[in-house]
Amino acid sequence: MCGRYAATANPDDLIEEFEIDADRVGEPSRSILKSPQDPPAGKPDYNMAPTKQAPVVLTRVPKGALRGSGPEALAPQEPGVGVRQLRLLTWGLVPSWAKETKVGLRMTNARAETLLDKPAFAKAAASRRCIVPAAGWYEWQVSPVAKDAKGKPRKQPFFIHRGDDAPVAFAGLYEFWRDPAVAAGDDPDAWLTTFTIITTAADPGMDRIHDRQPLVLERQDWGRWLDPTLTDTGEVGELLAFAQPGRFAAHPISPAVGATRNNGPGLLEPLSRDQLVGVVDPETGEVINPDG
Repeated sequence: MCGRYAATANPDDLIEEFEIDADRVGEPSRSILKSPQDPPAGKPDYNMAPTKQAPVVLTRVPKGALRGSGPEALAPQEPGVGVRQLRLLTWGLVPSWAKETKVGLRMTNARAETLLDKPAFAKAAASRRCIVPAAGWYEWQVSPVAKDAKGKPRKQPFFIHRGDDAPVAFAGLYEFWRDPAVAAGDDPDAWLTTFTIITTAADPGMDRIHDRQPLVLERQDWGRWLDPTLTDTGEVGELLAFAQPGRFAAHPISPAVGATRNNGPGLLEPLSRDQLVGVVDPETGEVINPDG
């Protein structure tokens, strides 16, 4: 599962890379964090975690001017040219029918194989699909031989990214949740907009790190995935079944990434071979320094 990733790009770079029509990053939006986000939402974040706000790409077909932060600002009104937007959404999908926002902590990921049948994801899969830009993601490999100080299998974090160093485009879904405690619908705090990252079976080699990975879309599929008028579940299913092994590279990194307070480009630095204990090389399957 994808539970942490690196969102290292500035909004200006994302606007160019993803051919954004409308930059909505600066608009007021509700956060569920008790303390200010650090780094601030919209700034490069090398340790993006659930409940944080992250840049997300989506396309809607609005009528007239976009205003407000609730669904009235994004909902499709009539056929027309879609507006591709960059917005800040909270990671952890909260369905519209949820009674409270904590349910989002259990919905940071959605399995590609089953989401079309799940009530929490099915409606969003039909018309509220998005792309989550990233430099790559983190995954923890459980050692088959080494133990930690508590006698449990040692876990080694890896950074996984595209081998061609192109931006990573996670397939995602987004939803709106209306807070019944806020009377005014045009109050930015009345609406919480959240997203989930879709996962699929890990590629050969990458499955030596973890058996799941995010569903990463190729550029030629971005437009179709984002198209809100694409509601045919068969076509959506084709995109969910996409696989292209061999695109990703991975290297072990410092355990510092495990603490969300740690941030910065140093988290991406590879560890040398002599720093590894009981780690399985994802390319060869070799166990490195099994005896410590």
